[in-house]
Amino acid sequence: MDFYTSSARPRPVRLCASTRRFAKASLEGRYGREAEKTPFVTLDHIENYEALSSIEKYDAALREIVLRAPIRICEGELLCGSATLGHALHHAMPAARGGVPFDAGTGISHLTVDFFEVLEIGMDGIEEKVRHSLEKHVEPRRVAFLQSCLNAIDCMRLWHARYLQALEGRAELARVRENLQRVPFLPAKSFHEAVQCLWFCFAFLRLGGVWPGIGRIDVLLGKYLEKDLADGVLTLQEAREILAHFFIKGCEWITGAPCVSGDAQHYQNLVISGVDENGVDVTNAVTYLVLDIIEETGIGDFPTTVRLNKHTDEGFLRRVAEVISYGGGTLAVYNEDLILESLADAGYPEKEARRFANDGCWEVQIPGKTNFTYVPFDALKILQQVTLQDHTASFDSFDALMEAYKRDLAEKVRSIYEKRVLSKLEPNGIDFRHRFPCTAVSLFEHPCVENGLSYAEGGTAYTVISPHIGGLPDVANSLYAIKKLVFEEKRICFAELMCLLKNNWQGGEELRAHVQKDYVYFGNDNDEVDEIATAVLNFFSEACRRYDAKTPIRFLSGVSTFGRQLEWAPARCATPFGRKAGEVLSGNLSPTPGTDRNGAAAVIRSYCKADLRKQHTGAALDLCFLPTNLDGENTAAVLVGLMRGFLALGGYFMQIDTMDKATLLEAQMHPENYPTLAVRVSGWNARFVTLSREWQDMIIDRAK
Repeated sequence: MDFYTSSARPRPVRLCASTRRFAKASLEGRYGREAEKTPFVTLDHIENYEALSSIEKYDAALREIVLRAPIRICEGELLCGSATLGHALHHAMPAARGGVPFDAGTGISHLTVDFFEVLEIGMDGIEEKVRHSLEKHVEPRRVAFLQSCLNAIDCMRLWHARYLQALEGRAELARVRENLQRVPFLPAKSFHEAVQCLWFCFAFLRLGGVWPGIGRIDVLLGKYLEKDLADGVLTLQEAREILAHFFIKGCEWITGAPCVSGDAQHYQNLVISGVDENGVDVTNAVTYLVLDIIEETGIGDFPTTVRLNKHTDEGFLRRVAEVISYGGGTLAVYNEDLILESLADAGYPEKEARRFANDGCWEVQIPGKTNFTYVPFDALKILQQVTLQDHTASFDSFDALMEAYKRDLAEKVRSIYEKRVLSKLEPNGIDFRHRFPCTAVSLFEHPCVENGLSYAEGGTAYTVISPHIGGLPDVANSLYAIKKLVFEEKRICFAELMCLLKNNWQGGEELRAHVQKDYVYFGNDNDEVDEIATAVLNFFSEACRRYDAKTPIRFLSGVSTFGRQLEWAPARCATPFGRKAGEVLSGNLSPTPGTDRNGAAAVIRSYCKADLRKQHTGAALDLCFLPTNLDGENTAAVLVGLMRGFLALGGYFMQIDTMDKATLLEAQMHPENYPTLAVRVSGWNARFVTLSREWQDMIIDRAK
């Protein structure tokens, strides 16, 4: 089995031949293509369907899904349970009536659910909680939700029974059947049972079209492995094989077909290492097995973020660096110390904050307790179309320009608050107007069962709506160029510059060459431009915080583009720092492509000058290296140094990838030769050859 990355170094081989054969079939898209053949189950035969309430329709659809979905048992697999309906691959509940897809419960993602509880008390224990809650609630809406919870648990039993029946009599899979007997209904007792329980619940949610993050997999599984190793129940190599099958089965939705964002964008992110709720380091044998499996297989379908802090062991940090150096962008890093400070500043209790994970991408949330929505917007568009009034405005000082932009940015924040927060409130609290049924996922979110309210009805402990500013480096570069050109060097008056930009720099090539070559922009440790970026970012976060305490909904700021710089490009005008209309510009809080000239350390220093603690849901930095820069004897030491600097300077989240432009161009021309070439996109990984041409070109441009 060949894995293609940007690294020329061979990957180590630890997994057995049968596991590698299983991986080959999955990674080549066999199971994803198989699922596409059965897109959904039909609801046409259900009598009086139209007379049912929305939650009754949901219950009926879920029951048909678990009864009719194909059962997949793969040769040699160590875990079972598969999401085998094609519409689930596309973020939709895979059921239809009259050929019309069922839309209730569709598209739930950007959440990491609680898998800890099912490991500890099993679905039987969760069912007991539901019945206890039913005894307390009398409001029809809450009673209907709780009865739907019982239906969802019963549906899981039906699906579970179908797998046990399919495994019956198959001697070669006796071990798999044995491990499925108790879980997920009774508490897991062994490492193999715990992994099977985790996978089965995860696959059940995926089968219904829900895309949850998994979160802290080493905390979930660590104690089971340590006990089994101590008791001599299994060896570390056996545990590695079991966990590798978890990763391989997570590739079951690969089809190899082209798509816009890459077929690894299913939000099944992992988090490893860091401290637990009591401040104790959680790094354990599972942590290292995750790194081993990523290193050997190169599987990018579980983008994994490592929680690092000032006390992180040097040997562990070096191991992280070794895995990063292979490329593929699978590993990213959190600055745990800064994030805990940020969450404390946002008002989260300390023990809650220490449990943080991501939302299935990289935004920070409290897993299993958070309904999270982010609201992205283009800050450069505000500057160009509002503050500069499509390049017809005039300002007599740089300070006046800055103040005008801040006012316009504050107005955008106010607009988001009114449209996305106030519209969701009723006198008694949160009222998500779109009360679509989403019972299955609500079983794994707290305290939905206790409240008798679903995830979509405000049943979670925290509801977060987070405005995310995009294009900030482009804004800072634009303001900086205006400051230099117009107000300091006085090479051109404001009106003349606006005219040049309106005409896409036509007739101003000499001046354009000057601003491109002679100015030092964001990402090069230039205090003058970095201070502009910092001022704008701090103002944005403060504007959000002014609204945060006004309602039960948290209104916390963050920074991201998630690839939207491609979507935004056609509406963008020429920029004062020399870019022409329609160009693809900065991603996340990373420098505008082509403007970073002073190396990775300078990029990190620019990024860290803002107080990133104020970006409570996250601020991502993307770093890209040539493979030749990470292929020497000192590679690990270089990466360790960068990560230590990132922590010391106050970074938030950093994703590192290696990209060779020549390899990417070759893969673009001959995709059949590079089926598993993985690249980091923005919080998720993608197979390069499945991206659209526009997305591929954006990645290639980043590799320059």
